[in-house]
Amino acid sequence: MKNFLVFCGALFLLFSTAIHADSSDPTTPSSSMEAMLVELTKVSLKKSLPVLKKIEHESSEEMLPLFSTLLSGNLYYLKSDRSLLARVKQDGKTEYRPLFDSPTANNALTLSKRDVKKVKVNNKLRKYLRGAIARIQLTSKDIAKRQAAVRSLLSSLDSDTIEHIHQLRSQEKNSSVKNMMDVALNLYSAENATSDVARVSAIRHLEGSLENDVRNLLTKLTKDGQSEPVRQAALSALKSIDQQVNRYALVDQLFFGLSLGSVLLLASIGLAITFGVMGVINMAHGEMIMLGAYTTYVVQLLMPNHIDYSIWVAIPAAFLVSGLMGVAIERGVIRHLHGRPLETLLATFGISLILQQLVRSIFSPLNRQVSTPSWMSGSVEINPVLSLTLNRLYILAFALLVFFALLFILKKTSLGLNVRAVSQNRNMARAMGVKTAWVDAMTFGLGSGIAGIAGVALSQLTNVGPNLGQAYIIDSFMVVVFGGVGNLFGTLVAAFSLGIATKFLEPVTGAVLAAITVLIFIILFIQKRPKGLFPQKGRAAE
Repeated sequence: MKNFLVFCGALFLLFSTAIHADSSDPTTPSSSMEAMLVELTKVSLKKSLPVLKKIEHESSEEMLPLFSTLLSGNLYYLKSDRSLLARVKQDGKTEYRPLFDSPTANNALTLSKRDVKKVKVNNKLRKYLRGAIARIQLTSKDIAKRQAAVRSLLSSLDSDTIEHIHQLRSQEKNSSVKNMMDVALNLYSAENATSDVARVSAIRHLEGSLENDVRNLLTKLTKDGQSEPVRQAALSALKSIDQQVNRYALVDQLFFGLSLGSVLLLASIGLAITFGVMGVINMAHGEMIMLGAYTTYVVQLLMPNHIDYSIWVAIPAAFLVSGLMGVAIERGVIRHLHGRPLETLLATFGISLILQQLVRSIFSPLNRQVSTPSWMSGSVEINPVLSLTLNRLYILAFALLVFFALLFILKKTSLGLNVRAVSQNRNMARAMGVKTAWVDAMTFGLGSGIAGIAGVALSQLTNVGPNLGQAYIIDSFMVVVFGGVGNLFGTLVAAFSLGIATKFLEPVTGAVLAAITVLIFIILFIQKRPKGLFPQKGRAAE
């Protein structure tokens, strides 16, 4: 019985020790590691590299804070006990925090410069630290970090790094990381292999890679001093890569053309229905766009701590502000000028000047910066030579959403039925009991509201200023006339056609000549087809 109790006590002690070990902080260095960290604070700058190599060899991802803090020049130690500290600047104040605290801990120490001493670093150490960080991240659980780590090593490959990558290559399960490792291995072989056969084979495997380091090496191998088989293989691979780069450059231009087309669509779609229904040349349409952009700015001023959600408040707010202003303009001015296009043009031009001056008086003539929500920031990287910015992708999708929503309103609602009736034959619609004055007001308000939404989109691409709308009013009229007055589908096709054409012409002719070329094309096109791409049919066409 006594032996049994001793056995149970020993078993309990074993389990409690194991549990205690499991519950310990994984970021806390072991005793042997602590000794090396203390040694790092004692050795001179010239002797720091061997200590760092030893730390890297015997550690894993928990030492990343050490290497990254040392690389940034913010690694210090406490003179009293040589414990490592990270210097952090926050709210204009300098704080020192224990290096191996969790990121969420707030254990800032109040220390003076006399209490601490900096761990020095030079360019040689910085080069090593960048490679060490990448090598440590090669074993990270995050796939993106592993892939980025291999990519960062491409410009500084050596035999030790290649051996490390080769060992991890057999254990890697993710195909994208494996492909990046293959690029690194072939890149090293193409430059350092002893036989031409091995170098040529490595170069051929690099033909599908678009990494900048690969292109730089191949360009280097095409120069004199290389053997002819290697030089020819490099020329062939570089030619293949250049063809891919050119194709992706066309895709990039197409994307920017679609992006410009989406902005033109939002700016002109409201003008298309007002011009088509009422026959009014509204020179104040650009100022409706401006009002929408300033509404976005004001909403962000009212929601400074909720920028990510402000855009969802700004869209309906901009629609209401610009829409109500449009109704006020129609009721106050335009309804008195039916059938007098020249007076309408002059009146709306005067209104545009008034609105610009009103904005200058309230917000000043200076441009205002509108913050982009975090979920719209950044880009989607397709490959090393092609990335699509998120804000332009969202605006493209948003423009199509607005277009189809407006199409639904005009096809499936009573307002849309009345709008189509008035646009086809105003007198007959009035005779059938349609309140044409009410339809005019609602149509003008709807078109102006959509222009306000266009201002929200533009605020994410450019600065907001009093002259914002003036840059798009002429382009909007070109889109409406080119597509066919009053035809929404024509507006869609015309907006994207002009946007793509402009972006493909700009690299060849420049921005100004591209705009002039597009304008000349539209003038010549209208001479041939005065009613645009998709003219209205029926009696109203006359």
